[in-house]
Amino acid sequence: MSSLYTRSKEFQRNRKSPSDSPPASPSPTAKTLRHERLSRLESGGSNPTASDPYGDRASARARREAREARLATLAGRGEEDSSRDYKKLYESALTENQKLKTKLQEAQLELADVKSRLEKVAQKQEKTPDRSSVLEAEKRERRALERKMSEMEEEMKVLTELKSDNQRLKDENGALIRVISKLSK
Repeated sequence: MSSLYTRSKEFQRNRKSPSDSPPASPSPTAKTLRHERLSRLESGGSNPTASDPYGDRASARARREAREARLATLAGRGEEDSSRDYKKLYESALTENQKLKTKLQEAQLELADVKSRLEKVAQKQEKTPDRSSVLEAEKRERRALERKMSEMEEEMKVLTELKSDNQRLKDENGALIRVISKLSK
């Protein structure tokens, strides 16, 4: 025990100065490299055994080939993105938005028509004398109109959601166009 104690006393720790420590917020490339290292470690990495002296070379070669393949796919994606025609995307989003606006207006008009018919049916029901067959037919018509009105209200909700999605896409397309125009300068 005493030999261990003296040995640990002999070993002195070297402290790093604040200038040796890494920056507070790493750069994006440092983050990417750290992410790649972590993904390699999580996927198993390379654990060469003592009996396999060439294992380290083979794993290094495999890592290098995998890195080159990743870089090639990233370069291919960059070329794909730049080849898109953002003006066409923007125009198609605008036309889709216009179509949805007209559908929304038509649905609102139809909803107003159904509501007015429903009110007329309710007024007729109050004015008509008690005739069982007439009442049953009107009740069925009223239920059908109420169902149709609830369906149309749901359609209105969907259309407003689609309209907001289209507006969001329109805004994103505009932002992409601005970014592309800045990158092309």
